[in-house]
Amino acid sequence: MRQTIIVASRKIEYDLKNEIYYHYQTLPLEFYNNNNTGDLMNRISEDVSKVRMYLGPALMYGLNITILILMVIPFMLYINPTLTFYSLLPLPLLCISIYSVQNIINKKSEEIQKSLSDLSIYVQETFSGIRLIKSFVREINFTKVFDKKSEKYKSISLKLQFVMALFFPIVMTLIGLSIIITVYVGALEFFKGNITIGNIAEFLIYVYLLTWPVTALGWLTSIIQRASASQKRINEFLNQKTNIISKSNKILNLKGKIEFKDVSFIYPDTGIKALDNLNFKVKAGESLGIIGSTGSGKSTIANSIIRLFDINKGKILIDDEDIRDYNISYLRKQIGYVPQDVFLFSDTITNNILFGCQNEDFNSVLEAAKNTDLMRNINSFPKKFETKIGERGITLSGGQKQRISIARAIIKKPKILILDDCLSALDTKTENVILENFKKIMKETTTIIISHRISSVKLANQIIVIEDGEIIESGSHKTLLNNKKRYYKTYNRQIEKNKQELNIN
Repeated sequence: MRQTIIVASRKIEYDLKNEIYYHYQTLPLEFYNNNNTGDLMNRISEDVSKVRMYLGPALMYGLNITILILMVIPFMLYINPTLTFYSLLPLPLLCISIYSVQNIINKKSEEIQKSLSDLSIYVQETFSGIRLIKSFVREINFTKVFDKKSEKYKSISLKLQFVMALFFPIVMTLIGLSIIITVYVGALEFFKGNITIGNIAEFLIYVYLLTWPVTALGWLTSIIQRASASQKRINEFLNQKTNIISKSNKILNLKGKIEFKDVSFIYPDTGIKALDNLNFKVKAGESLGIIGSTGSGKSTIANSIIRLFDINKGKILIDDEDIRDYNISYLRKQIGYVPQDVFLFSDTITNNILFGCQNEDFNSVLEAAKNTDLMRNINSFPKKFETKIGERGITLSGGQKQRISIARAIIKKPKILILDDCLSALDTKTENVILENFKKIMKETTTIIISHRISSVKLANQIIVIEDGEIIESGSHKTLLNNKKRYYKTYNRQIEKNKQELNIN
């Protein structure tokens, strides 16, 4: 029975975790904006474990209890109903006591889990931001906060141990009481001639057999309640469906033509209008520079092209087809995207570059590294390309992380390449080297360069200036300078700033 039920429950747990994990990845960004990471992790770990406890141990012991009760109690009633009644009298009280104490234990355990989770998150944040903490000399302050959180965890843990300390004596007392009553009432029945001494011994064995099942009833009831609550929490997420779906599920090889037609988008969480009747075209193989101040809607354009969300109004066309008609996965595979917020995995440089294209060989990694001016940095590392870069790339500088992220995108040889302000951490010399290398890549790829620095977008065939989600200027670098409007003023301001920095250096 254990081999069948417990093994089956473990396999169900495995399937359920995989199902939830896969389902998480299908949900849109809006879902992640509304739910914190800790809650997502708890539902895939703690809640699934509670459901498994119901499907495994609870089911197994439930069958065990049912079979024992159906077999033992009829025998006891057949021998002597009076002795049966008194022998079993403390057992319901035992069941209720265990149920009550178990609920207290469960609540305390959940409090401990929350406290431990809070402690773990704080420690993770501390070590992730250790450079900042050291630079601001905040070690003592963080230690004090950690002490408070540790004290809270210790206090809750001690309260749980106090309840546990009472739990076992109560159980043993009630079991002992049942045995004493059985012997006492059995003796009375023996003197009356209703039973034999052998029957008393028999009843003691029956009471012993029933003690664990009755004790387990309270435990099982608690498990069932917790599993029910956990399954509801799991279903809340499993029932949520993504709104990013394909209408026609077209699988087409892209050429790279992009067109925005009266595109508007309002962020549902904040109500901020990010795009307002936006219109522009990019021919296949050409490049578009997008420049604007912070919050002007530049990144929203990038995210809408790869369908991290759907626009509220208008159409986005790729090769004259509505992007909502494309198969989403196939569309994204043909787009190289370098986000503003660079994320690297705690793995080797090679594996981080190969992340978006597992089929490529080392020569492709080498070429991507050369095109992003990474070689001089990689050659300085003892293990070269096999250097592990630490959690979120903590061992690298901002510029190095950005270049690995760019290499990750271009190794795919995408038909559309989107660079979302990914050159901001680079010095002017490195930026120019990368942009020069990009000239040959941009000949075959539709490239969108998003930046607040004109030096990054000036090579583009067409440049648009965005402000509050609207295009206020458009044209080539030379045309926009001749217009002497916003672009011209920004250019002069950045040139002046660069001169001042050179003088300071």
